[in-house]
Amino acid sequence: MNIKTLIEKAPRDELEVPPKSLDHADHILQTALKGYPELAADHILYFDFVGKLVEIVGSLIRRARLVFMRSGSGEEVIVRRARIYDVLIEILVNLYGMEREWVGFKEDEVKETEFIIRNALKELENIEIKETGKAAILRAVIELKIEDMKKVMAGDPKRKGMITVMGENIEQSLDHDNLVDSFLDSIKNEIQNNIYYIMSKHGMCRFGNDYAIGLRWLRRLGYVQVSTNPQLAAIAYRDDPSLWDKFKDYLRKHPYLLDDPNKRADELAMAATMLALWPNMEVFRPIFFLKDYMDGMISYQLNPNVANSVEGSLRDAYKIYTTCEEYFRKYDAYLIWGWSLDVERGRPNIVFKVAGSSPAAISITSGLESRGMGTNNTVVYTVAQEARLILAKFEGMSKAVKLGIKVTRNYETNMGGRLDDHIREEVAAQLLAKALEKVDNKEEALFELAKELGLNVDTPIGMWKGPSGWGYDIEADSLDKKIKLVTSRAFLRPLYKEAFASFLSKYGLYDSKEEAIEKLKELEGAIGMSGTLVAQRVWWIFFSPENKHKWLAWLIKKYGISPEQAKRILDSIDVLPASKRKPLDTYYTLARNNMTNTEFPDHQLKVLNMSKQPSFNLKEFDNAITKTHDKKYIEILSNYPDFVKAYEYTPELIKIFKEVGISVDEREDRGLRPSEWGSFGSTVKTMTGFTESYNKFRDKCVSIAL
Repeated sequence: MNIKTLIEKAPRDELEVPPKSLDHADHILQTALKGYPELAADHILYFDFVGKLVEIVGSLIRRARLVFMRSGSGEEVIVRRARIYDVLIEILVNLYGMEREWVGFKEDEVKETEFIIRNALKELENIEIKETGKAAILRAVIELKIEDMKKVMAGDPKRKGMITVMGENIEQSLDHDNLVDSFLDSIKNEIQNNIYYIMSKHGMCRFGNDYAIGLRWLRRLGYVQVSTNPQLAAIAYRDDPSLWDKFKDYLRKHPYLLDDPNKRADELAMAATMLALWPNMEVFRPIFFLKDYMDGMISYQLNPNVANSVEGSLRDAYKIYTTCEEYFRKYDAYLIWGWSLDVERGRPNIVFKVAGSSPAAISITSGLESRGMGTNNTVVYTVAQEARLILAKFEGMSKAVKLGIKVTRNYETNMGGRLDDHIREEVAAQLLAKALEKVDNKEEALFELAKELGLNVDTPIGMWKGPSGWGYDIEADSLDKKIKLVTSRAFLRPLYKEAFASFLSKYGLYDSKEEAIEKLKELEGAIGMSGTLVAQRVWWIFFSPENKHKWLAWLIKKYGISPEQAKRILDSIDVLPASKRKPLDTYYTLARNNMTNTEFPDHQLKVLNMSKQPSFNLKEFDNAITKTHDKKYIEILSNYPDFVKAYEYTPELIKIFKEVGISVDEREDRGLRPSEWGSFGSTVKTMTGFTESYNKFRDKCVSIAL
């Protein structure tokens, strides 16, 4: 077994509760040696340690050096030394990131701590070299950290995430004759010159990750949230197959789950998802406490098969929540050992993703919030959906604060990219159907276009099958279904693809291909703003300086709560722009309050790359959520009914807004009503994809159990 494999496979000791630590330095060292160097490093991320950092780290180094030199078997020495290297590196890298800002460590103590840790690592490296001629253990620890970064999107060869690129940059910068400094210098550069770190440090927005791995590195850039769903849970296991080994170990320790696995399919999927989730919760646990439960949240999507059941959703949430609380009681005994502030040990830093796929989401949201269990409304695309669910949050949280429950950060997702995609598909299908009206042999013409757009079909007639781009396949056996397949996001994005433009001009919708491309680009530009316009309107209604104080007064009067309680409720809700398609989807939704942008790994890379362009000026996007966009976008989009449903209000909402004192156009009352949530195109497509992904993941969990 090579050194890296030995380090990776080394068993961890069970965490004894309560810990038998003497002081903070001893606690960090003993926790690391048990196999939890990241937990050990995170212990120091608290206000108590400001002004004491150098002293504690110095004490840690003194003790660690003695343990490093302790004799033992070959494997024992390797694992022990690896964990000492690991905890020292983790402490220092935390100080390079936003963690130092959140805690409030002073510049001078950070510099001195960096100086002594670097010297300690070099001394330990030299001890290795003198003994064996090379620092094989240190190199293995560094290589494992880089490999961890490169796991992000590793299972998708066509896409690459930002953290992977950072890992590759660090790897290329390594000087094996100056290993410690080259590694640490490169990490520091990758973190502190990253646009997300810069935006986070300047308070321009909060950020979250729409992916289940790579989070520790993102935390250093300022990320404070992670959003998961069935697709992302499956992807986490795909990118990091070692999770399946952890799942098997969990099943061996909980043999009741092996009693007829087919009947326990949902329980097995829940267990597997939590195993992927707990490491994420651990990463953000210090932020959860540092920010008074107002950041560091993990979003867990409830079973999509019971999304429309109030009872079923609340039951699942309760089970997950209490299981997490039991897990984190032990974890917190180590993380916050000896901290002076009394915090709720074990309280899960979790919010439940409640799908806005039916009116049941209103009761589920209110019910969870009233229990102090935060929510992240998902499968929402419209102003009316998001506004109605924010009102449900208000109702639930008001009940909670009256019971003395401190409410947590929660989210109103704006799935802007999925709204854009749906509207594009609708527009494209209309254009294609109109063009085909002038064609005699419609199937043959559509067949030729399909092949040009990359659809794998053999004949104009019969069944066609292809990916929708929404997480499921489309089977098309009629002209209308084939039009939907050809115009799906899997094959026609952007709208102005040359093959599509040529087809429309050939059959008379435009005078030339060039005119078609020009008009389609204009349409694409407007469609690409749909999600941003919805997010902007929701944020303006609730959280703009113009309106936020009006909601404060309304909450106090409506629910009989104190100004402090009302402020906590208002401050706790963030709009969560998601499903981004282009960098401007992030930059246009930056806001200094009540906003968290959640990002997919390859989208993060696009945002980073845009920031490196010579013409880029970050100041132009400061509080960009307040930016006034070209009116032509709404003029164009208002011709399409589904955008009108997405952008306008309902009569019920207009009545409430007037009560609050918010001025809206009463004629804009054609927004999506709760009874229509489940039939809206974006909802149908998303829930179909989520459900199919969940069922596949569940089937895999059952097969492992069997």
